[in-house]
Amino acid sequence: MFDRRNRLTTAGLLMLVTFVAFESMAVATAMPTAVRELDGLAWYGWPFSAFLVASVFGMVLGGDLDDRRGSRVALLTGVGIFAVGLLAGGLSGSMALFVAARAVQGIGGGIISVSLYVVAGRAYPPELRPRLFAAFSAAWVLPALVGPLLAGLLTTHLGWRWVFLGILPLIVVGLALLLPALRRFGGPEAAAAPSSARRWWALLAGLGVAALQYAGQRLDVAALAIALAGAGALVLGLPPLIPAGTVRLRRGLPTVIAGRGLLAGAFFGMDALLPLTLTELHGYGPTTAGIPLTFGALGWALASQLQGRRPDVSRTVLLRTGFVLLAVGLAATALVAVPATGGWTSYLSWAVAGFGMGLGMPSLSVLLLGQSAEERRGADSAAFQIADVTMSAACIGLVGVLVAAAAAGALSFPTAVVSGIAVLTALAALGAWAAPRAGAPAAAPEAGVPATTLGAP
Repeated sequence: MFDRRNRLTTAGLLMLVTFVAFESMAVATAMPTAVRELDGLAWYGWPFSAFLVASVFGMVLGGDLDDRRGSRVALLTGVGIFAVGLLAGGLSGSMALFVAARAVQGIGGGIISVSLYVVAGRAYPPELRPRLFAAFSAAWVLPALVGPLLAGLLTTHLGWRWVFLGILPLIVVGLALLLPALRRFGGPEAAAAPSSARRWWALLAGLGVAALQYAGQRLDVAALAIALAGAGALVLGLPPLIPAGTVRLRRGLPTVIAGRGLLAGAFFGMDALLPLTLTELHGYGPTTAGIPLTFGALGWALASQLQGRRPDVSRTVLLRTGFVLLAVGLAATALVAVPATGGWTSYLSWAVAGFGMGLGMPSLSVLLLGQSAEERRGADSAAFQIADVTMSAACIGLVGVLVAAAAAGALSFPTAVVSGIAVLTALAALGAWAAPRAGAPAAAPEAGVPATTLGAP
């Protein structure tokens, strides 16, 4: 990856991944200070929701741009919009402007997340992709470990605005390193224009994602109604955005897309529930309750590096192994609901779950690039990212509803935790069963069907 031909491309990709990841991790640390200074405490959840809704829209827009105009135009557009959002966020004088800036960041971040996959597919041969996606995983794990601390230091000593403004020049450097590779790619052959309706469906799906995540953050009975509204929006908005057969786990690319959703939903649903469980049942403080999440991140990074060193191993085998380990880690984490354990078992069980993610996530990325046709790689990469965001929000919303039910006295808190873990473990088990289906190539699209239009399942 770091030979003469690829070193600048690799460095640019990793810089963009790292700093976009840092921004997503760091903003939660800076947000309380920002809303207090902008006198917007009542709007506290809006910057998060605005980013989520806009990012789903940006993913679809990025896929369309990549397929029609090429990676150079798409990535320049995405980085430009993201940079404008960072600048506007750092200079915001009111909460309304800050929320709008977060929406702009979401559009740019969505375009970037899709474009990075397309660039990876065009710039690197198949034998290098496992190692590249291992590096991507490391580029996400590092901000997860140090991002909140650095954001806290910036907020304390320089002000919350520098969490946004300070990253601007680094984003520009990452893009500059990628420009030589982007020039080599040229533009795509003429492609049919995608339906403009896709962007409206993306907006509806984004609102559904935001509603589900918001439901997961509430601890009252209203969470159920919000979650149902979000699920309804997704049922209507998702079908035009994902490949036909995704819900049915059809062999090939549809199962790859669905696998990304299953893997992300099962892991991040518990990732949101675990600190609360340790706090409520075992009296952990904020710092100690977050330690198991660090163990999970380290397990993820380790497994990613190991799979990157073995490009000869079947990706479907690694994917199934990853799902099995995730299911085992989730099931073992149920012990945290037993007060007598003290919660210490979660340190080991969540490291096992993280190890499973480190095997599964890069394997899915490799399978995606191997099975997606060049002329529709942008649209397929968008569907891949949307599946991740959607299922993560759905599962976080589910555990939020269970916690709300416990808070309302409908069931005990340990019962709510075990019920949530049971559903998430079942999703991981379903992924393990379906993993071999991800390796079979999907049927070629029929002639005359626009390459950037994804049919409903």
